[in-house]
Amino acid sequence: MKQFKASAVLAGMVLALSPVMAAAQSVKVTRSVLTDLPYTLIYPSEMVASGGMDAPLTINHTSAPLQCDLTVVAVDDTDWTAEAALSELNDGDIAASWSGPLPGFSIASKGLAAYQDATALTYEGTSTSSATGMPLTLVHTEAVSAGRGYVLDCIFDAAQAAEARPIVDFIIANFSTKADADCCIGATVAPESEEPAAQ
Repeated sequence: MKQFKASAVLAGMVLALSPVMAAAQSVKVTRSVLTDLPYTLIYPSEMVASGGMDAPLTINHTSAPLQCDLTVVAVDDTDWTAEAALSELNDGDIAASWSGPLPGFSIASKGLAAYQDATALTYEGTSTSSATGMPLTLVHTEAVSAGRGYVLDCIFDAAQAAEARPIVDFIIANFSTKADADCCIGATVAPESEEPAAQ
């Protein structure tokens, strides 16, 4: 994994889960170096990445219960579309598949989400409990591009949804199934400050 620091961005959203809102935040950009598993993941600098290469990539917020996991796998069904998957989505089956790690999980919404370069199936739901002792909200997205399946799951404390959801939306909107995507959708790059000339 290559990590690159991007310029500071002025975001119209909260990029840190804290009562103090900063006007400008920086982001990190993680790109796959594997040509057969390309992606670009852009996220707030307060998050730390681990894993990757041919294993799932996990990003965790350093001061809040927010984690996102990215998995990229080869797929056989290259005709898969988010629209068709949405029409076939069974809420009960999805809830049952998450009942182990997220007891009492139920789907609150489902639809389509836009990555930078692809349309993804998405659904969101909340558990009644978890191993952490708090209800958790899951935002799941998945897409197929060039014979690869991309799954991006973000989980956060349900009580902090108002602060966490804009961060998750930013991560999803800026995700790309290509390794050369640019930053940033949903934010404005701040102009670089110029130092006065020495006299």
